[in-house]
Amino acid sequence: MVNFIWAFMAIIGIVYAMFNGTMEEVNKALFESADEAVTLSIGLISILVFWLGIMKVAEKAGILRVLTKIFRPFVVKLFPDIPKDHPAMGYILSNFTANIFGLGNAATPMGIKAMEQMKELSGTDTASRSMITFLALNTSSLTIIPTTVIAIRMQYDSISPTEIVGTTIIATLISSISAIVIDRLFYYSSLRGK
Repeated sequence: MVNFIWAFMAIIGIVYAMFNGTMEEVNKALFESADEAVTLSIGLISILVFWLGIMKVAEKAGILRVLTKIFRPFVVKLFPDIPKDHPAMGYILSNFTANIFGLGNAATPMGIKAMEQMKELSGTDTASRSMITFLALNTSSLTIIPTTVIAIRMQYDSISPTEIVGTTIIATLISSISAIVIDRLFYYSSLRGK
């Protein structure tokens, strides 16, 4: 559906440019934007590859295992419907760890696997309590090191591209705590409504 909306907007813009006589500016903007997008993508790829490499080194060194052990009690309390040794728990922890390091692209496949496992566990097509909590936390932006934003800032020659880490941590704490509180409020209010 979103593809149709974007295609419709592009077609409207091109038709308007044709009738308005500004097709030359549209063509110029298209090619300049495409060039800038390729340059930005190449810059982002290098940073993402670096951080994925760091993540792999952390995994081999056992740091991720330690982080998983630290987060496991918290995650078990957040997702009481999921058994402790269920594969969904491992995917959730991996997703959270990747998100914390700002590797949203690496976290996405793990998040999808976690949702598939939770769907299998619930046995229905309706979103379970755990699925909703997981979605709320992922939407709240669990990030401590925003690698993608740092990469973009480096690409555009920021004087101090990492200065956003402090504000990112504060924003993550506020948004994540808010997501958990709102999730629990809605859950308990839905129980009272039954």
